[in-house]
Amino acid sequence: MEKKEAPVVDWAKLTQEMECLLRLKTSPVAYKRLEKVEELDKIPDVMRLNRKASFCQAPALARMGGMIVGLTRDNLGERCARICGLAATSEKEVSWEATAFANTWFATTEEASKQMAVYPLVPPGEAIVLAPLGSVKFAPDVILIYGNPAQMMLLMNGLQFKDYERFQFFFIGEGSCADGLAQCYTTGKPALAIPCMGERAFGTVTEDEMVLALPPGMMAKAVEGLQALRERRIGYPIMYLGPLCDPSVVLTQIYPDWYSH
Repeated sequence: MEKKEAPVVDWAKLTQEMECLLRLKTSPVAYKRLEKVEELDKIPDVMRLNRKASFCQAPALARMGGMIVGLTRDNLGERCARICGLAATSEKEVSWEATAFANTWFATTEEASKQMAVYPLVPPGEAIVLAPLGSVKFAPDVILIYGNPAQMMLLMNGLQFKDYERFQFFFIGEGSCADGLAQCYTTGKPALAIPCMGERAFGTVTEDEMVLALPPGMMAKAVEGLQALRERRIGYPIMYLGPLCDPSVVLTQIYPDWYSH
């Protein structure tokens, strides 16, 4: 049987449409895990970091700086590397992390170990790359979209416009790359995350931002849903009516029989 080629996706067009519909402040980010370091050299204009970093700095460089960022195991600390696809779990790492987190986020090593037992991990490869989705030169594994709660709400409404499903999201504590990126990568489902302290301190995520990790195959579905909602006059920004006004004027325009039921 002849193997069919994967359809070519116009990421620039989809990105432009989503940015317009949601008025995003920064570009959606494409993430890809690579089996071999040599694959980085095949990506045009990739910037290989020559320093230590936290994973959450890479999306910031992509979405704010427009950079294509390549990372290897030498760039990231153990925990970042394990969650984001650059290192396997070892007994040494489990022991270190449990002790470190017992002195910070949890009461005891036992409590810290409970977190480690449940958070998802991207399978390890030798390199990862992140880039602005609108100019991406590789097929992404996950798309990271940063926005405020109203933008995230409408984005998920767009995903639910057809083929409805109830979304479930998680909070492991410190380490939102597990709640977003790794959760999406391992399940193939959209994953909304509350950015952690690391993302805020090192990744310059602002206080009003959340992040949605999206399977690449759902990007077009999200845009189509947002466009359909816009045609029904539901979109961003959401106009304020306020608590002192009679809402019936607006509600009956959207739901004509609102007060007859």
